[in-house]
Amino acid sequence: MINKININSDERMKACIQIFQNNVNNIRIGRASPLLLNNIYIEYFGVKTALRQVANIIVEDSHSLRINVFDSSVTPLIKKSILNANLDLNPILNGKDIIIKVPALTEERRKNLIKVIRNDAENSRICVRNIRRDSNDKIKKLIKEKIISKDEERLAQIKIQTMTNEYVKEIESILLKKEIELMKV
Repeated sequence: MINKININSDERMKACIQIFQNNVNNIRIGRASPLLLNNIYIEYFGVKTALRQVANIIVEDSHSLRINVFDSSVTPLIKKSILNANLDLNPILNGKDIIIKVPALTEERRKNLIKVIRNDAENSRICVRNIRRDSNDKIKKLIKEKIISKDEERLAQIKIQTMTNEYVKEIESILLKKEIELMKV
């Protein structure tokens, strides 16, 4: 029973870390990359579809992307989705293709990005701690029902706390790497 709680907690905490890592990876650092547009979705025939399924994203040079759209009827939808994504990108229509110029980062924009990343890191830490709380509640429920002993409860809580500490350290590591990367560019 305790093993199931530990495994479930570990999986959920890994999911929190993965979401944070994906969010951090999507923050641009002044270079053009197809990853910038990973979270762009459009309504295509009534279905929410990822941009990369309806177009090729090509890196033209270090500061521009070209989106080669398969079906020209969705070009305006793609442009609208990119504008609504709050990525500070301005798509320009060029026939059925879309050109995106990635502006260089200013000092002010870097500081704002760091604030966003720190806020996201704090939300991830809160997510991990909430999972710890849920797991501890489940363990307390088991002790109330006399399924486990006090010693087992204590050992399980220590294991969950250790797991929590490891994932919080991983969040801090990801945050530090991205801050250094943003300030270097």
